[in-house]
Amino acid sequence: MTVEQSQPLISHLMELRNRLLRSVIFIALVFCGLVYFANDIYNFVASPLISVLPSGASMIATNIATPFFTPIKLTAVVAVFISVPFLLYQIWAFVAPALYQHEKRLVYPLLFSSTILFYLGVAFAYYIVFPLVFGFLTKTAPEGVAIATDISSYLDFVLTIFLAFGVCFEVPVAIILLCWSGVTTPEDLKAKRPYIIVAVFTIGMLLTPPDIFSQTLLAIPMWLLFEMGVIFARFYRPKEDKAETDPK
Repeated sequence: MTVEQSQPLISHLMELRNRLLRSVIFIALVFCGLVYFANDIYNFVASPLISVLPSGASMIATNIATPFFTPIKLTAVVAVFISVPFLLYQIWAFVAPALYQHEKRLVYPLLFSSTILFYLGVAFAYYIVFPLVFGFLTKTAPEGVAIATDISSYLDFVLTIFLAFGVCFEVPVAIILLCWSGVTTPEDLKAKRPYIIVAVFTIGMLLTPPDIFSQTLLAIPMWLLFEMGVIFARFYRPKEDKAETDPK
């Protein structure tokens, strides 16, 4: 590699480092602004379970430091969730110089919609899935069994569900990108619809607790989002169709 060839690589690495540093600093600032409310944030996230616990039952902490570190851990995750638009912007700013002008116009709505869909997935899990799932699970406990969920285990559980629903709600964006890159077409996806339906219910079974309610509540939105992605993918022609005519 010559000196002239190495210069662009070094500049790209420097740009990547700066983008990552800005992202870390932004997340740290958001975390510092939220850490004072760490216990309130945890109470808000735990309320779907607490509200359906039997009379006299409560959540517990099995380690001495758990009551302190668990809300802090949740606050750090919330800081990352809140920072998602800024993080996506940093990714966009890094890759934008390599895109054609028509590609930039198409990516803008994808960035916006991916952010909204992620937040919608998290909100759907909190307001729809959790009340139904926790209400079902707490009522199926055998007689004489006291329900006392560890706060750390609960946090790990809800974060997994939040991530699963947030990512699965990105299905339309993933389909658009696959069609835009030429990997598949809306017509091919429509022809494979029966297999897609089986796949989304399988994913729902793997990513949610072993009850039919939460599995169905993940699978049906994924199916509807798949259909939405197929519809909108028609407006995104494969990249090679325009790369020859549009300047950067």
